[in-house]
Amino acid sequence: MKDTYRHKGMRRQLVEELRRKGISDERLLAAIETLPRHFFLDKAFEEWAYKDKPFPIGNDQTISQPYTVAYQTSLLQIKKRDKVLEVGTGSGYQAALLAMLGARVYTVERQEALYEKAKALLSKLKLGNVRCYLRDGYKGLPEFAPFDKIIVTAGATGVPPALLKQLAIGGILVIPVGEHVQKMHLIVRLSEEEYDDQVLANFRFVPLLKGLNTMD
Repeated sequence: MKDTYRHKGMRRQLVEELRRKGISDERLLAAIETLPRHFFLDKAFEEWAYKDKPFPIGNDQTISQPYTVAYQTSLLQIKKRDKVLEVGTGSGYQAALLAMLGARVYTVERQEALYEKAKALLSKLKLGNVRCYLRDGYKGLPEFAPFDKIIVTAGATGVPPALLKQLAIGGILVIPVGEHVQKMHLIVRLSEEEYDDQVLANFRFVPLLKGLNTMD
Protein backbone atom coordinates (compact mmCIF):
# COMPACT_ATOMS: atom_id res chain seq x y z
CA MET A 1 0.00 0.00 0.00
CA LYS A 2 1.47 3.31 -1.09
CA ASP A 3 0.43 6.80 -0.10
CA THR A 4 2.00 9.22 -2.57
CA TYR A 5 2.28 13.02 -2.75
CA ARG A 6 -0.45 12.84 -5.39
CA HIS A 7 -2.79 11.06 -2.97
CA LYS A 8 -2.01 13.65 -0.29
CA GLY A 9 -2.76 16.46 -2.72
CA MET A 10 -6.11 14.89 -3.60
CA ARG A 11 -6.94 14.60 0.10
CA ARG A 12 -6.22 18.29 0.59
CA GLN A 13 -8.63 19.07 -2.25
CA LEU A 14 -11.26 16.80 -0.68
CA VAL A 15 -10.91 18.59 2.67
CA GLU A 16 -11.41 21.96 0.96
CA GLU A 17 -14.55 20.58 -0.71
CA LEU A 18 -15.88 19.36 2.65
CA ARG A 19 -15.21 22.80 4.14
CA ARG A 20 -17.23 24.40 1.34
CA LYS A 21 -20.07 21.98 2.11
CA GLY A 22 -20.18 23.08 5.74
CA ILE A 23 -17.88 20.71 7.65
CA SER A 24 -16.03 22.95 10.11
CA ASP A 25 -14.48 20.61 12.71
CA GLU A 26 -10.76 21.20 12.09
CA ARG A 27 -9.63 18.14 14.07
CA LEU A 28 -11.91 15.95 11.95
CA LEU A 29 -10.78 17.59 8.70
CA ALA A 30 -7.14 17.04 9.71
CA ALA A 31 -7.85 13.34 10.28
CA ILE A 32 -9.55 13.05 6.87
CA GLU A 33 -6.55 14.77 5.28
CA THR A 34 -4.22 12.27 6.98
CA LEU A 35 -6.11 8.97 6.48
CA PRO A 36 -5.53 7.31 3.06
CA ARG A 37 -9.08 6.51 1.88
CA HIS A 38 -7.71 4.63 -1.14
CA PHE A 39 -6.40 1.92 1.22
CA PHE A 40 -10.04 1.02 1.97
CA LEU A 41 -11.15 0.71 -1.67
CA ASP A 42 -10.65 -1.83 -4.43
CA LYS A 43 -7.65 -0.89 -6.57
CA ALA A 44 -10.02 -0.30 -9.50
CA PHE A 45 -11.44 2.75 -7.68
CA GLU A 46 -8.12 4.21 -6.50
CA GLU A 47 -8.16 6.96 -9.13
CA TRP A 48 -11.50 8.25 -7.75
CA ALA A 49 -10.90 7.55 -4.04
CA TYR A 50 -10.91 11.25 -3.11
CA LYS A 51 -14.05 12.21 -4.98
CA ASP A 52 -16.96 12.98 -2.66
CA LYS A 53 -18.78 9.82 -3.73
CA PRO A 54 -19.68 6.41 -2.32
CA PHE A 55 -18.14 3.28 -3.87
CA PRO A 56 -19.00 -0.45 -3.73
CA ILE A 57 -16.87 -2.59 -1.42
CA GLY A 58 -18.50 -5.98 -2.16
CA ASN A 59 -21.29 -7.95 -0.49
CA ASP A 60 -23.83 -5.32 -1.65
CA GLN A 61 -22.23 -2.77 0.68
CA THR A 62 -20.64 0.61 0.05
CA ILE A 63 -18.10 2.95 1.58
CA SER A 64 -20.08 6.13 2.29
CA GLN A 65 -19.17 9.35 0.53
CA PRO A 66 -16.72 11.45 2.57
CA TYR A 67 -19.30 14.18 3.26
CA THR A 68 -21.64 11.64 4.87
CA VAL A 69 -18.80 10.22 6.98
CA ALA A 70 -17.74 13.72 8.05
CA TYR A 71 -21.33 14.79 8.78
CA GLN A 72 -22.06 11.79 11.00
CA THR A 73 -18.70 12.00 12.75
CA SER A 74 -19.09 15.71 13.49
CA LEU A 75 -22.48 15.03 15.12
CA LEU A 76 -20.79 12.60 17.52
CA GLN A 77 -18.55 15.35 18.99
CA ILE A 78 -15.75 12.83 19.62
CA LYS A 79 -13.51 13.46 22.61
CA LYS A 80 -10.28 11.59 23.31
CA ARG A 81 -10.90 8.31 25.15
CA ASP A 82 -14.59 8.27 24.20
CA LYS A 83 -15.86 4.69 24.08
CA VAL A 84 -17.57 4.40 20.68
CA LEU A 85 -19.69 1.63 19.17
CA GLU A 86 -19.82 1.57 15.38
CA VAL A 87 -22.57 -0.55 13.81
CA GLY A 88 -21.48 -1.53 10.30
CA THR A 89 -17.69 -1.79 9.95
CA GLY A 90 -17.86 -2.04 6.15
CA SER A 91 -14.46 -1.10 4.73
CA GLY A 92 -13.12 0.00 8.13
CA TYR A 93 -12.66 3.63 7.05
CA GLN A 94 -15.10 5.13 9.57
CA ALA A 95 -13.60 3.07 12.41
CA ALA A 96 -10.09 4.22 11.45
CA LEU A 97 -11.21 7.85 11.39
CA LEU A 98 -12.78 7.54 14.85
CA ALA A 99 -9.59 5.93 16.16
CA MET A 100 -7.49 8.77 14.74
CA LEU A 101 -9.67 11.19 16.72
CA GLY A 102 -8.65 9.35 19.89
CA ALA A 103 -11.77 7.24 20.45
CA ARG A 104 -11.72 3.69 21.77
CA VAL A 105 -13.62 2.01 18.95
CA TYR A 106 -15.73 -1.15 19.12
CA THR A 107 -16.99 -1.94 15.61
CA VAL A 108 -19.41 -4.68 14.55
CA GLU A 109 -20.02 -6.14 11.09
CA ARG A 110 -22.54 -8.83 10.06
CA GLN A 111 -20.82 -9.75 6.76
CA GLU A 112 -17.98 -12.13 7.55
CA ALA A 113 -16.05 -11.36 4.34
CA LEU A 114 -16.07 -7.62 5.08
CA TYR A 115 -15.28 -8.21 8.75
CA GLU A 116 -12.17 -10.27 7.92
CA LYS A 117 -10.92 -7.79 5.32
CA ALA A 118 -11.47 -4.71 7.52
CA LYS A 119 -9.96 -6.37 10.59
CA ALA A 120 -6.79 -7.26 8.64
CA LEU A 121 -6.47 -3.75 7.20
CA LEU A 122 -7.02 -1.98 10.53
CA SER A 123 -4.41 -4.27 12.10
CA LYS A 124 -1.95 -3.45 9.28
CA LEU A 125 -2.51 0.26 9.92
CA LYS A 126 -1.54 -0.40 13.57
CA LEU A 127 -4.65 1.24 14.99
CA GLY A 128 -4.49 -0.32 18.43
CA ASN A 129 -7.65 1.38 19.71
CA VAL A 130 -10.04 -0.49 17.36
CA ARG A 131 -11.68 -3.81 18.24
CA CYS A 132 -13.61 -5.65 15.50
CA TYR A 133 -16.46 -8.10 16.08
CA LEU A 134 -18.53 -10.31 13.76
CA ARG A 135 -21.95 -9.56 15.23
CA ASP A 136 -25.54 -8.60 14.49
CA GLY A 137 -25.52 -4.80 14.73
CA TYR A 138 -29.15 -4.67 15.86
CA LYS A 139 -28.00 -6.25 19.13
CA GLY A 140 -24.97 -4.00 19.62
CA LEU A 141 -22.31 -5.19 22.09
CA PRO A 142 -24.05 -5.39 25.48
CA GLU A 143 -21.01 -6.93 27.18
CA PHE A 144 -19.02 -3.73 26.56
CA ALA A 145 -21.80 -1.20 27.27
CA PRO A 146 -22.32 1.57 28.12
CA PHE A 147 -20.90 3.57 25.20
CA ASP A 148 -20.29 7.31 25.16
CA LYS A 149 -21.14 7.44 21.46
CA ILE A 150 -22.85 5.08 19.00
CA ILE A 151 -22.79 5.51 15.22
CA VAL A 152 -24.84 3.43 12.78
CA THR A 153 -23.61 3.40 9.18
CA ALA A 154 -26.61 1.70 7.52
CA GLY A 155 -30.25 2.71 7.22
CA ALA A 156 -32.51 1.29 9.94
CA THR A 157 -36.31 1.07 9.73
CA GLY A 158 -36.41 2.13 13.37
CA VAL A 159 -34.00 2.78 16.22
CA PRO A 160 -32.93 -0.60 17.68
CA PRO A 161 -33.94 -0.67 21.39
CA ALA A 162 -30.72 -2.51 22.28
CA LEU A 163 -28.64 0.44 21.06
CA LEU A 164 -30.65 2.90 23.15
CA LYS A 165 -30.06 0.73 26.23
CA GLN A 166 -26.32 0.55 25.54
CA LEU A 167 -25.92 4.33 25.34
CA ALA A 168 -24.45 6.00 28.43
CA ILE A 169 -26.43 8.77 30.10
CA GLY A 170 -25.27 11.94 28.34
CA GLY A 171 -24.19 9.82 25.36
CA ILE A 172 -24.93 10.46 21.67
CA LEU A 173 -26.40 8.04 19.11
CA VAL A 174 -26.27 9.00 15.41
CA ILE A 175 -28.42 6.80 13.17
CA PRO A 176 -30.09 7.12 9.74
CA VAL A 177 -33.73 5.97 9.92
CA GLY A 178 -36.14 5.33 7.05
CA GLU A 179 -37.07 2.93 4.25
CA HIS A 180 -35.79 4.32 0.92
CA VAL A 181 -34.52 7.72 2.03
CA GLN A 182 -33.25 8.03 5.59
CA LYS A 183 -33.39 10.97 7.97
CA MET A 184 -30.37 11.35 10.21
CA HIS A 185 -31.32 11.16 13.90
CA LEU A 186 -29.18 12.68 16.65
CA ILE A 187 -30.28 11.06 19.90
CA VAL A 188 -28.98 12.10 23.32
CA ARG A 189 -29.70 10.02 26.41
CA LEU A 190 -30.84 12.43 29.11
CA SER A 191 -31.58 9.94 31.89
CA GLU A 192 -32.29 6.26 32.48
CA GLU A 193 -35.59 6.48 30.56
CA GLU A 194 -35.49 9.84 28.74
CA TYR A 195 -33.98 10.59 25.31
CA ASP A 196 -33.85 13.71 23.14
CA ASP A 197 -34.26 12.89 19.42
CA GLN A 198 -33.41 15.51 16.78
CA VAL A 199 -34.33 14.69 13.17
CA LEU A 200 -31.88 16.21 10.71
CA ALA A 201 -30.98 15.96 7.00
CA ASN A 202 -31.91 13.30 4.42
CA PHE A 203 -29.42 10.66 3.25
CA ARG A 204 -29.37 7.34 1.40
CA PHE A 205 -27.75 4.31 3.02
CA VAL A 206 -27.72 0.58 2.36
CA PRO A 207 -30.20 -1.14 4.71
CA LEU A 208 -29.28 -2.26 8.21
CA LEU A 209 -29.97 -6.01 8.21
CA LYS A 210 -30.36 -8.49 11.05
CA GLY A 211 -28.43 -11.72 11.58
CA LEU A 212 -25.02 -12.80 10.29
CA ASN A 213 -23.85 -13.55 6.75
CA THR A 214 -20.98 -16.02 7.18
CA MET A 215 -18.69 -17.58 4.59
CA ASP A 216 -19.66 -21.18 5.53
